[in-house]
Amino acid sequence: LQQMLSMAVEVDRSPTCSSRKIADDIFPFILNIPLRSQREALLNTMESQLLRCRLLELLFQHSCDVPTASSMSLDKILYFLSHSYLLPQFQDETATWQRWDEMLQYLSLLLLSYQTLWVVPLPTTFPLAEHLRSSISDRMGLIAQKAKPRLQDSDDISQLDIELKMNDFISRMQDTLGQPFPPQIQEKLFMLQ
Repeated sequence: LQQMLSMAVEVDRSPTCSSRKIADDIFPFILNIPLRSQREALLNTMESQLLRCRLLELLFQHSCDVPTASSMSLDKILYFLSHSYLLPQFQDETATWQRWDEMLQYLSLLLLSYQTLWVVPLPTTFPLAEHLRSSISDRMGLIAQKAKPRLQDSDDISQLDIELKMNDFISRMQDTLGQPFPPQIQEKLFMLQ
C-alpha cells in the first residue's frame, strides 16, 4: 500500500497536487482507524513524506478550533501548537494524557516530514530525495544545478516565537493534566522543542 501511495504521488507532474488529492480521499478513513497503534503504523511507514505531511496537516486542521488557510510552513506548525487542543476522539477509549501524548507524537512527525521536504533535506543515499515538491524530471535538473530548496517567508521564525508558543502549549496541557506530566509527555515535549 505504501509503495502504491508513493508512486501515485510521484506519477503526477505536480507531486504537491497529487498528494493533496490522495490525502483528501484517505483522510476520512484515518479518522475511523480505531487504535492509536494502527494510526501510527500507517503514518510511520508512509514512504511519501509529502503525503504524510499533508495527512498530518489535515489531522491538525481538523483539531483546530479556528482552521487556517495558510500554506504549510514552520509558522503553520506553530499555529497548530497554539490552536490544536486535542486530536479528535477516536473510537478507542484512551486517557486524556494519552491523547496529548499522541498529539505530541504527530506534531514531531509533522515537523520532521516538513523539514525533510522543504527546509533542510536530511542526508540520504537516494539522490532524488530533495525537492520533493517538484516532479522527478524537474528534480534531476535542480539536483544537477545544486539548487537548494527555497525557504518561504513563513519559515522564518524566531527562537522567541517558539518559546512563547511552547509555553502556551505547556500551560494548556497543565490546565488539563495537572502536574507533573507523565514521563512520556515530558520526553516528547523536550524532543519537540
